[in-house]
Amino acid sequence: MDRLIVDASLAIAWVHPGQATPETDRLLDEVGKGTAVIVPALWPVETANVLLVLERRGKLTGDERMSAVGALTSLGVEIDHEMSVLAFTRLSQLASELTLSVYDAAYLELALRLGVPLACKDGPLREAARKRNVTVLP
Repeated sequence: MDRLIVDASLAIAWVHPGQATPETDRLLDEVGKGTAVIVPALWPVETANVLLVLERRGKLTGDERMSAVGALTSLGVEIDHEMSVLAFTRLSQLASELTLSVYDAAYLELALRLGVPLACKDGPLREAARKRNVTVLP
């Protein structure tokens, strides 16, 4: 596998032991071996917010949150900036058709546009991706 779209739910599994599974660990190993991670521009904001919420709920310490941010930053993800151009058109259309948030539609649209598998743990996004014949991992 050369490239992979990763949503925030999967990224959190890479840095929070309570969310990790053998499958998410296997995908992280693939990234370590050179699989490129591609994300829509909202990914850093969304992922940082999830980590902050986990800290506020006492599931992470501040140091653990900062360590997680560092680990995710070190992955060298490629950020796709097309979502802002597509927000009122393609993303809104996908979200409406598939009963997704526009945020989730950004991940699906990117996977569709690039023809790249989508790695996520989010049930509705996984189902929508399958409906559009996108390979879903794990």
